[in-house]
Amino acid sequence: MNKVKRRRWDSAEHLKTEEDITLYLDACLEEAGDDAVYIAKALGNIARARGMTQLARDTGLGRESLYKALSGEGNPEFSTIMKVVKALGLKLHIQASNQ
Repeated sequence: MNKVKRRRWDSAEHLKTEEDITLYLDACLEEAGDDAVYIAKALGNIARARGMTQLARDTGLGRESLYKALSGEGNPEFSTIMKVVKALGLKLHIQASNQ
């Protein structure tokens, strides 16, 4: 009997285009509700897809501190999130909710 090899799902492996990244982050923002850690982890997945070393250069933050902040385990400051968003070439937009 053949053993099936399984790997843990890694979103970063599937974020290949700007459209992929935009749709992924938009879906994560929708899904997260008020869970800021969820958004930080989503940005971490995007950062890994793009390259954490380059992101560290672009933000002026240490690579290890970025990994920690964007791992879902850390609690990054909003200023860190904004630096990451800008360095990734993304923009956050606000729109009124339809509640």
